[in-house]
Amino acid sequence: MALNHSLRIGFSFGLTSGIITTLGLMVGLSSGTHSKLAVIGGILTIAIADSFSDAMGIHISEESENVHTTKEIWESTLATFFSKFLFALTFIIPVLFFKDLTIAVIISVIWGLSLLSALSFIMAKQHKTKPWKPVLEHLSIAVIVIVITHYVGCWISTTFC
Repeated sequence: MALNHSLRIGFSFGLTSGIITTLGLMVGLSSGTHSKLAVIGGILTIAIADSFSDAMGIHISEESENVHTTKEIWESTLATFFSKFLFALTFIIPVLFFKDLTIAVIISVIWGLSLLSALSFIMAKQHKTKPWKPVLEHLSIAVIVIVITHYVGCWISTTFC
């Protein structure tokens, strides 16, 4: 069953933002604090505050185009919120179940990059393009975020602790 345009917009935005934002936060907090409590708190904060923020951003963006019905705008808004909220929360699972935070973060990175690859692959197939280019492009951006937030976390830890 194919999603309509509004739901596809919200779902793909929420999933992508949920993965990249949550992984960046997790990696940065883990590198900077080595605290499961900080990482769990960060994930919950992203799941709540950033999901609302992104949903509001999509809502205003869709309204500004002045081509969507009120129903379409709200579909995109709610799809963004719920997809980001739910996917961000999935990253808590490894942190709760693994004693070693580093292992939990590695598992989360693998999970997030796998989801992002799958979404990119499906989108490419829908557009009838070769999937390797968008998959590689989207994974590259996510890896750049992960690497930068790791080093920012390390820098914060050495500078302020």
